[in-house]
Amino acid sequence: MHPAVALALAYLSGSFPTAYLAGRTKGIDLRKHGSGNLGTTNVFRVLGWQLGILVFVVDALKGALPVIFLPGLVHASRPDLWALAFGVAAIAGHVKPVFLLGKGGGKGVATATGVFASLAPVAVLGTFALFVIVVLASGYVSLGSLVSAVLLPIAVLLTQGASPVFWIAAAVGAFVVWMHRGNIGRLRRGEESGFRRRGVAKPPLTEEAE
Repeated sequence: MHPAVALALAYLSGSFPTAYLAGRTKGIDLRKHGSGNLGTTNVFRVLGWQLGILVFVVDALKGALPVIFLPGLVHASRPDLWALAFGVAAIAGHVKPVFLLGKGGGKGVATATGVFASLAPVAVLGTFALFVIVVLASGYVSLGSLVSAVLLPIAVLLTQGASPVFWIAAAVGAFVVWMHRGNIGRLRRGEESGFRRRGVAKPPLTEEAE
């Protein structure tokens, strides 16, 4: 398989609109409720923790499967580096899904979790445990995502050194923090909505909220 074809497949995998479809099963267009974002946070907030967990798992698989399977199908050297490229393509698809015309994606947290769970499982395991603790203690998925984005590159550095995986983890972590800049402002002002206070009647907060 040509690397370009594999990259397209990885992007298509990431583009699968899990949160959008989950909302439709309840007769809800998530783009018009909660924050208006098609990410795990908004699913937790609007649809509840059961569907939130399901969407998180599927979105993680969208990132993990291309990293696990596509490198072995590509006729090119350095499959380890191609695995990173496929992971980045899957994250890009989640953020800008082609099936929704590049609009209404998530912020890449769940898909990035799947990508790095395949590349650095020990680092992700520790980071994910802290994510769960932060979310359960605070009620804010966005806060858990921010903490994870900062700590994952550190965990990768400690377990794998300054490898290519570390540099991609650092870049993706910075991107996730930037995507959550609206959440950061609301957390600082005490205005962030936690998943314990979900409801489908709220209109989108902003275009950048999750």
